[in-house]
Amino acid sequence: MGNQRAATGSVVSLWRYPVKSMAGEQLNAVDVTETGLLGDRAYAVVDSTTGTIASAKNPRRFSGILDCLAAFADPPSLGSPPPPVRITLPNGTLVTSTDRTAADMLSTAFGHGVTLTSSASGKHSIDVENPDIEGIALAGTHSGVPLPPDSFVDSGQVHLLSTATLDRLREKYPRGRFEVRRFRPNVVIKPDEGWSGFVENEWIGKTIGIGDTVRLKVLSPCSRCVMTTMSQGDLPQDAGILRAIAQHTPRLALEGQRVFAANVGVYASVVRGGRVRRGDKVLTTEGL
Repeated sequence: MGNQRAATGSVVSLWRYPVKSMAGEQLNAVDVTETGLLGDRAYAVVDSTTGTIASAKNPRRFSGILDCLAAFADPPSLGSPPPPVRITLPNGTLVTSTDRTAADMLSTAFGHGVTLTSSASGKHSIDVENPDIEGIALAGTHSGVPLPPDSFVDSGQVHLLSTATLDRLREKYPRGRFEVRRFRPNVVIKPDEGWSGFVENEWIGKTIGIGDTVRLKVLSPCSRCVMTTMSQGDLPQDAGILRAIAQHTPRLALEGQRVFAANVGVYASVVRGGRVRRGDKVLTTEGL
């Protein structure tokens, strides 16, 4: 994996997404449990016709989902079910998960029948649409891609992203707006001086320590899809984002796994939970 120095840095932002594929909450501190950040992807929208989970990876079916803003009505508590969630629709309408009309309001917003659930059955799947871009192996629509058991995350419990990676992509494609919102990480890390480029790739297979207690095992790169190109808020639609990622990020072949291409960020599992705060120090195995 290249340079084997102990990568160090600090947490510059923390993100939780109460509803899958909707805009989320930026936090100053959050508990990390064995399943990830407390409250992350606690809810999902279910397509009443197909039974699949609503995802911005299927933009023709769920256009505008990234412009829905989700926030908890009360802070989640360890050991308790997720609290009600408030969703601000793109037109400004407020929907709360406890509203009797919530499903109807969401169905109207998406143009077809949907429901809101906090129960991950272990049988859920999503539909993925990838554009035909050089360097992206799976173009076209892929139906029924399974999610991990009992979870609404796509892969990995915690998604890490470094500011160095975003900086390098901005150098390669200056017209593109490589902002955190496009990549939906949980933890954004600023490496200490002397580290640049796609530093997360150096962490794969290692243990990351955040603060005094949290330990994460970095498992794999995060391969990107059409979702990174979509408009949300003031971010414009831009196919060049994904094209630049495909052209300029390293292809990684991990033992016993497929070749990963168009990678930005990494996925990690939770070795030991605890409280994470902005400003916490980050160390890899060699520095612990």
